[in-house]
Amino acid sequence: MMTFDKLLTLVSSRGSPDIRVDSRLVREGDIFVAVQGSICDGHDFIDQALANGAKYIVCQEPPAGHERQATSGEIAVVEDSAEAAALLAQAQRGNPASQLTNLAVTGTNGKTTVVYLVRSCIREAGQKCGLVGTIEYDTGSAISQAVLTTPDCLTIAEAQQKMSKTGAKYMVIEASSHALSQNRLAGIEFKAAAFTNLAGDHLDYHKTKEQYLAAKTRLFLALAPDATAVLNKQSPEAEQIAGKTCANILWYAVEAPADIRAHIESTDVAGTVFALEYAGQKRKVTTPLLGRYNISNHLAAAGLCLAAGFDLEQIAAGLSSLQAIPGRLEKVDWQGDFSVIIDYAHTDDALRNVLATLKPLCKGKLTVVFGCGGDRDRTKRPRMARVAEQLADSVIVTSDNPRTEKPQAIIDEIVAGFQRGPATQNQRTEDRRQKTEILSQRDTRVAIRNTKMIEPDRRKAIELAIKTAARDDIVLIAGKGHETYQIIGTQRLDFSDKKVAKEYLAERMRSRKSGVD
Repeated sequence: MMTFDKLLTLVSSRGSPDIRVDSRLVREGDIFVAVQGSICDGHDFIDQALANGAKYIVCQEPPAGHERQATSGEIAVVEDSAEAAALLAQAQRGNPASQLTNLAVTGTNGKTTVVYLVRSCIREAGQKCGLVGTIEYDTGSAISQAVLTTPDCLTIAEAQQKMSKTGAKYMVIEASSHALSQNRLAGIEFKAAAFTNLAGDHLDYHKTKEQYLAAKTRLFLALAPDATAVLNKQSPEAEQIAGKTCANILWYAVEAPADIRAHIESTDVAGTVFALEYAGQKRKVTTPLLGRYNISNHLAAAGLCLAAGFDLEQIAAGLSSLQAIPGRLEKVDWQGDFSVIIDYAHTDDALRNVLATLKPLCKGKLTVVFGCGGDRDRTKRPRMARVAEQLADSVIVTSDNPRTEKPQAIIDEIVAGFQRGPATQNQRTEDRRQKTEILSQRDTRVAIRNTKMIEPDRRKAIELAIKTAARDDIVLIAGKGHETYQIIGTQRLDFSDKKVAKEYLAERMRSRKSGVD
């Protein structure tokens, strides 16, 4: 009988069989690990794996009748097949996780910003750092586009092996709640883990906010006593995490008492200057990123780097050196008199943070273009509408990634959150007449305030926002950020908010030069 320990020894040897968690990829002699995922359970595909030639099966429950099948693969029964897959993956790659200082961040918002800041700090200190996150997987030898925020354990182990081979000593990874609940990070010992915040999201998967928090907390329950939990003092949920971890704790806060704190000295459309304080030391940080929430992200990154052994001087330099993060308050470059900004904000909390940051900086009208993803948490749709209505002067509701839902059905659920619904066609005609009169009087300050429009076609929605923008306005295109695709039905179509915005900005510039604008 094959035991799991024997299997670990087998995969550690040269020429060992491949490990698969997808039965469709199984080939003759492979090891198939039946892992329960978010959509299907690998145990339901054991027969398919055997038919494809699997020699070894790792599972929590052996398939019925396997004893009487002489040609069946050898079965190793384990308590947690997800953990087993991770341990096998690490063993086959020479345990690369043990050769790296592993850092992680979890939370609803801010994870991507934090990992980019951590990598910037470590690079500024002269070290190599691998990165696994929502936008990309950076192994040092290559950068590939991310498929999942936190990929499966096989992908992580392979990436870590490449990091180690290129001389990296550090890895920073975004830990999603899905990945944590599915134990994809098993087999990795983390030196430090940070928690940013918890807001309403992914309740289609976790069902309740309590279960959502419990998934996040798993990262901190797994920390060793000599590891560090970097926690947001200004997040109520962080107190619950602190009560459950055995790790050392570093608290961080903006303009409030904490182990690591920030005092904001100035902020404008060009960026933010703040004082970074820790253990009686103080360093100046200048960053192009805006908003208190982004300063909080800087502190989370600083905490992870402190736990990894870097000093405040190195950290401040690294935080200051990062100039942009794809799709995170990313300003579209053009030579016009209004601004267009792309941001990934796809929850009501994230949208509130971005709009609240931009509103005091906007001298004209603040317009937001947004939608909500299909086949995802529906409860946030009306909440996002309420936030947009409260903080933006003009709202254009459109499609995000509708997936298999009807775009109009998603929009209807968003619009239900408005206190005052979108204007009818007659109202919009009257609004345009009034705007023309107002503009003729050169009073643009009240020209188009508190307007709401629906345009299901995202390209047309972006076009509308740009064509109606005036001097000193800010147009925020929210929800997709760095993404270069749109999922409609089951098709993944090329679509980039940034690219589309640039097209219409270029068109507007051409019109202006020709005297049409």
